[in-house]
Amino acid sequence: MRSIVPSAAVLRQKYALVSSLRAQGFAIGTCEDGRPAAQDLFLVAEGEVPPAAARTLILGDEGRQAIAFGDGNPARLSYTAEDAAVGAGFATALLRGPHEPVAADPESLALLALAERVAASDITVLINGPTGTGKEVLARAIHNGSARREGPFVAINCAALPETMLEAMLFGHQKGAFTGASSGGQGFFRAAHGGTLLLDEIAEMPLNLQAKLLRALQEREVVPIGGTLPEKVDVRVIACANRDLQGEVTAGRFRADLYYRLSVFPLTTKALAERPGDIAALSAAMVVRHAGGRGAMPWISNAALDALASHDWPGNVRELENVIQRALLLCGGRTIDPEHLIFDRPATRRVEIEAAGTLSNIVQIHEFAAIREMLAECGGSRIETARRLGISERTLRYRLAKAREQGESIDTGKARASA
Repeated sequence: MRSIVPSAAVLRQKYALVSSLRAQGFAIGTCEDGRPAAQDLFLVAEGEVPPAAARTLILGDEGRQAIAFGDGNPARLSYTAEDAAVGAGFATALLRGPHEPVAADPESLALLALAERVAASDITVLINGPTGTGKEVLARAIHNGSARREGPFVAINCAALPETMLEAMLFGHQKGAFTGASSGGQGFFRAAHGGTLLLDEIAEMPLNLQAKLLRALQEREVVPIGGTLPEKVDVRVIACANRDLQGEVTAGRFRADLYYRLSVFPLTTKALAERPGDIAALSAAMVVRHAGGRGAMPWISNAALDALASHDWPGNVRELENVIQRALLLCGGRTIDPEHLIFDRPATRRVEIEAAGTLSNIVQIHEFAAIREMLAECGGSRIETARRLGISERTLRYRLAKAREQGESIDTGKARASA
């Protein structure tokens, strides 16, 4: 776990940020802990001397500014309380690195904390979630946090390779094993020896190959195509799926024994629309990822952040990254505003639809109350009530039935079909 060492001034002025970084998985050290480790990062306030310039983030509270580390210089970040969400996102991305996972939503923070604990073990992991929600980023973070971090991280998309090639790509092959095999092939399992193998879109793997994968996981050995002797491999497997694998098992498209072998520890990423608290942090991280080399990076205005938060994100984090990249190209200045945001398609107006539904409910409640009062005034006469309300008796009967369906008690008392 990487540590950050905030100065006393930072603890006073930016305590909320320090708490946010702790939630992101940073250990919080102090100058009294003794000699800092070589990888420790420092947080100092504007005007304080950086203990180690290349590993120090200087924090200010005037204006908006974000400057990445570079050429041995410290990173700089200034923001006020109203920009705290974006500021925390910039801080996390600057300190963790632009390709590491960031989060702010409580459920996402819990997922990162769980992934950190999983990384400390060597068990097989299955990550479920919609396309574009950061499954590979999470898998890489697990690898980087594990004892295998110095070993290779090999990622393969099971849907991207032809079925006829997938077995050879996974397990390797010997020279002459099939037409065109003019030389031997190592295969991804042996290439990942000592490290981690990511099997993305595992649900697309053919059934006949699933049996061979199961054996490789159980025996920790592979037999290259054309070979007869198994070869031992030391590989941690992380599998990703954007479909419900239990449903695939029920449908007969995925082996139950392989599912249980992969799902030793399941993790689930959610659609971006279900975790709107992450949008500010992720947007800032995308700015750092794609504009970290241009000096002062553009800041995301509150109006732009509102526009991002109101979108429904059918493409999830991958779509958000596209939107931020376009905004960086279009903004030209030091601020990303709503006019710089170009979405892949208009939102489905989810918020407006929900608001309209709420408004409709309010109108209905008032309508039922008006009918109730008029019925009381008319002694329960539906004919007289309909006349005074300016509606037909048939419409009144419909409204009364609707009220009963929704549990509204409209006591018609002496209600009768005629006056």
